[in-house]
Amino acid sequence: MIRLSSTRSLAPTVPSTPRPPLNPSWFAAVMGTGIVANSAVTLPRSLPGLRTAATVIWVGAVLLLVVLAVDCLRDRDRDRAALRSHAADPVVAQFFGAPPMALLTVGAGALLLGRGVIGFDAALDVDRVLWSLGTVLDLATACTVPYLMVTRHRFAPDAAFGGWLMPVVPPMGSAATGALLVPPHPTRPTPAHPPPRLLRDTRLRPGRRATGPDHPLRPTRAPRRAHRRHGAHGVDRPRALGQAVTALGALATAAPSTLPALYARGAEVLALLGGILVWGFALLRLVLATDLTVQTLSAGLPFAPTWWSFIFPFGALVTATSTLAARTDAVLFVWPAVVCYALLVLAWVVVGGRSLRHIATRTVPSAAPRELINSPGQSG
Repeated sequence: MIRLSSTRSLAPTVPSTPRPPLNPSWFAAVMGTGIVANSAVTLPRSLPGLRTAATVIWVGAVLLLVVLAVDCLRDRDRDRAALRSHAADPVVAQFFGAPPMALLTVGAGALLLGRGVIGFDAALDVDRVLWSLGTVLDLATACTVPYLMVTRHRFAPDAAFGGWLMPVVPPMGSAATGALLVPPHPTRPTPAHPPPRLLRDTRLRPGRRATGPDHPLRPTRAPRRAHRRHGAHGVDRPRALGQAVTALGALATAAPSTLPALYARGAEVLALLGGILVWGFALLRLVLATDLTVQTLSAGLPFAPTWWSFIFPFGALVTATSTLAARTDAVLFVWPAVVCYALLVLAWVVVGGRSLRHIATRTVPSAAPRELINSPGQSG
């Protein structure tokens, strides 16, 4: 008789699953945090300690950008597979514009706020690097994503949503932030010997040209977007309009150091009259987008990282209003800019708190296309 030896049962082992790669929409958190910091500098009215608080927020945006960038670069094989997966998804692909916009926003903050932390020369170098990299990436995104939409992606008749404008908006971000790099810099005394005209032209012309790709590419999206008749789909338009007003004002400010006096004056007139016209449309679109967002939230919308993409459009409206206030000093723009900034900070606190709670309670999702479609900040 054979006696079987008793064996002790072992608890079943659960294979560990690696954390999925980050969705590019998470870079909208950098955009939203950065615009809260940067727009504080542009306000026509300020409060004691506001600049210090804005600098702290900018440092937070820098750290967040570094964390996201390191996570994206830690596993090349995984990242390449994730890149192909995201590019093939007709919804997630729209958010490829978020990483370059994050670079542009943090770079602009370096020159506006970071010079008090790292010095002017270092801040200027950081902005040059981030602006150059962000501009290359946003131009690539503005060309690649529409190409994928036409040749690879398949859409239902009602699939259009505001995020379709996201890939072609970052070039306007390059125009607005690139104007800060045109010498002489407003934060440094004018040098006795201004830089050669060729150098000034090469820095301003990319900013002027960067406003262009947003417009010829829109016709490829407009027919599809016209099919959409329901859902919160208008959030991106206030951002595009607000960013346009900010870009016009920034380029007009930089024009006197580059263009002849007559053309510089024309740029100022265009920034004022055109800016007021576009700003009015931006307010209308903001009201519509806010109403749609409130209706969607009341229906029980769960949190998604794309909530962050509601912050940046509102921040762009703040900078646009501040730009017009600086040119007119009219009460019509001064106090709306201050009130909108207060609402921007409140929205940033709410979304930031929900993000921390989301990260603490679950793993970061790699992609959730249907959740993205129904989120309030689907515009990126």
